Amino acid sequence: MIRNGIDVSEWQGIINWENVKTDFAVLRAGYGRLASQTDRRFEANYKGCSENGIPMGAYWYSYATSAEEAVQEANAFLEVVKGKRFEYPMYYDVEESGIFSLGRTRVSAIIRSFIDTLENAGYFAGLYMSSYNLTAYTEEYIRERYALWIAEYGVSKPNYGGTYGMWQKSSTGSVDGISGSVDLDEAYEDYPSIIRAAGLNGLKSDAEAPHRLTVIIDGKTIIRNQEFLL
Repeated sequence: MIRNGIDVSEWQGIINWENVKTDFAVLRAGYGRLASQTDRRFEANYKGCSENGIPMGAYWYSYATSAEEAVQEANAFLEVVKGKRFEYPMYYDVEESGIFSLGRTRVSAIIRSFIDTLENAGYFAGLYMSSYNLTAYTEEYIRERYALWIAEYGVSKPNYGGTYGMWQKSSTGSVDGISGSVDLDEAYEDYPSIIRAAGLNGLKSDAEAPHRLTVIIDGKTIIRNQEFLL
């Protein structure tokens, strides 16, 4: 079943979440290497979704040019979302041309460092990129290993041959409760059920003890035998 969602940041201004009708929302939590670089509307947007029963994910915008900086960004993200609950993945947003200029191998190492840091902290993490940049600037193991949220506009279907769990299909959507344009998304996986069953992203599972878990989505092993205390 396709779920229709939106992603938002401070650029959408004050959102009247009571009027927003959406299956899910992905919130920008912040950007860069410092927790002080939190999106100015993140807390308000998180509260608005929570109070109105809208399942959420979050994303962090990257400027990292090394694996070490990516770990710093991941730790800042973790500090900002600590104590919160998310039914959708926690995405690493990689868009800066300065990152892509480093080449496929270094870009892939940056991505891996960030996402692995989140996974080791008990989060279901994924990667957001345009379909072109994903193909041009990441190694195959990145595309095969991690949950993907790809962006491509003006097409009826993304021009990406691999598997992906979400598609950002428009940046000019219109939704009640939001003034101006908003990004529109489609999700193809039942992320809330998957994440809740695994006890990730601050959600509780039915398990009472530590266990080893492998989650497979679209044929990809998303979490490989990592131990989480549920």
